[in-house]
Amino acid sequence: MSNHSWSQLARRAGFVGISAMLAAGMAVSQTPATHSGQNSASSGWSDSNAGTFQVAEAAPQPMAALPAAPTPSGSAAGAAGGGIFHNAVSHLALEFGGGFNAPESSSVTYGANFTLGAGVNFNPHITGLIEYQFIDDKLPGALIAETGATGGHAHIWSFTLDPVIDAFPKATNDFYVTGGGGFYRKVTSFTVLEDEEFCTYFYCGVGAAPATVGHFSSNQGGWSVGGGYIHRMGGIYGTSKMKLFAEVRYLDVMSPALTSQPNGLGTVTVSADTKLIPVTLGIRW
Repeated sequence: MSNHSWSQLARRAGFVGISAMLAAGMAVSQTPATHSGQNSASSGWSDSNAGTFQVAEAAPQPMAALPAAPTPSGSAAGAAGGGIFHNAVSHLALEFGGGFNAPESSSVTYGANFTLGAGVNFNPHITGLIEYQFIDDKLPGALIAETGATGGHAHIWSFTLDPVIDAFPKATNDFYVTGGGGFYRKVTSFTVLEDEEFCTYFYCGVGAAPATVGHFSSNQGGWSVGGGYIHRMGGIYGTSKMKLFAEVRYLDVMSPALTSQPNGLGTVTVSADTKLIPVTLGIRW
């Protein structure tokens, strides 16, 4: 083989070797570039070894917050809280009670009373009540003897306006004063024992029962004054409005003095005014 052929072959071999070396070098240099590119993509930085520049990715922005709930208008807030009806109920006052009466005049003796009331709590200290009261008292023996009857009673109905003033409206145990006046109707009745047939589940028979044989009545004004003790009930959550009360009053029913023969009975004389001391136990809201 001539020198020219060897020379040409050597050049080709050198070219192939150089090409291989260049290819290997490029492969080696591309491997960290790819890894660096992934790191750059994940961290948001560029890699100078790769010979390229990558723009850092922006950090993710938080989602836009929802708009605040609108503030309810005054009418809506009032409707949610019950409005006028709720306010009226919260100021409503009620009472229920009963007890006994002690006499302070000669026209009646001991008996019982029953009271219902409703009104308005104007503020923590003052409550206005309209009260209905029924009083059932026996008559003194002297009055009954004058007529020749065997028994008798006085029934008194009343409607009165009575304010109540609490001394310590936030205390569990409280004291109050009360009083007022209004309309009173008094009916005095005399009875005698009469035979009356009665029946039970097993048999019927005849027994003596009081029957009214004469009465007289009067309509007049009256007034009372007194005070009492209150114990407030807390309820399960401490929000109860219920109160237990015990009350004593001085009551003057301004009935007129009269002399009468009720339904043909003997003549009886009744002095003016009917004075009582009602003692009442009950519940208020």
